[in-house]
Amino acid sequence: MAKFRPLVILPPLVFVALTGLFFWGMQRDDPEALPSARIGQAAPPVQLDELVGQSTFDDAALRDGEPKLVNFWASWCAPCRVEHPQLKDLAKEGLDIYGVNYKDDAAKALGFLNELGNPFVAVGADTKGRMGLDWGLYGVPETFVLAGDGTVILRFAGPLTESVMAEKIYPALESARNSVQQ
Repeated sequence: MAKFRPLVILPPLVFVALTGLFFWGMQRDDPEALPSARIGQAAPPVQLDELVGQSTFDDAALRDGEPKLVNFWASWCAPCRVEHPQLKDLAKEGLDIYGVNYKDDAAKALGFLNELGNPFVAVGADTKGRMGLDWGLYGVPETFVLAGDGTVILRFAGPLTESVMAEKIYPALESARNSVQQ
């Protein structure tokens, strides 16, 4: 008669438990969504250093009565390159986009904008990451849709793509416009 070895059944049990956990995680409504405590609240203060030759912005610019985007990006961020054409398209549509260059070398940031074009009405540098911390940044790129009074309507972590624009950004901008009219 074979001797019972409890360790033999441990790997299959761990496998079944992990499979169940992964399956449960995939059933969430939006697995891409990261929670944000800022939704429905005023945008945190703007704390930026100047990026040489670029217009910077302050709190008042985010509360000028018009919906806008605040986009955190960096030259070292590959997904930031992927989303850049979407930002340029939004700028061509007349949307004000404010850029926050996050923990980056100023010369490389300026090179990024010179190479790919500058979709931002104003851009500043968050060299120490303080503003990103206050805004609850997970990483770059991240984009915030703000109502005209500076209220955060949406936070999107990750690169903007055509589907993200259609499913998330444009509806949030519409919501931001409606909140201004009320």
